[in-house]
Amino acid sequence: MAVEQVHETEACKRVNGGITRVFQLLGKRWTGPIVAVLVEQPAYFADLRRAIPGISERMLSDRLTELGAAGLVIREVDEGPPLRVAYRLTESGAALEPALKELGRWADTHLPGGDPCKEEVR
Repeated sequence: MAVEQVHETEACKRVNGGITRVFQLLGKRWTGPIVAVLVEQPAYFADLRRAIPGISERMLSDRLTELGAAGLVIREVDEGPPLRVAYRLTESGAALEPALKELGRWADTHLPGGDPCKEEVR
């Protein structure tokens, strides 16, 4: 019985499985900013590229594919002409909004650097 108690105690010390799954997906580079842009409104691929400086087309495409596979993003094709692809959050993806806003507030308070878009021009 003592072995079982030790095992249970060790299991309680592990990180929460939900937190692990969230950060495995959202902790990847560029994923958070993509979701943050889409929380505001659906966007075309080119608009996402402009909104996220430094992201390559391939990386954006890969991350959008991952978010789609996770059920957070829907890809919609506008037949055109010209052919355009838009992305929007699913209900599950949109449910991330309160958590993302809270993380942003936390970062503004506790992380150095701040948001250069919000700093005053002197």
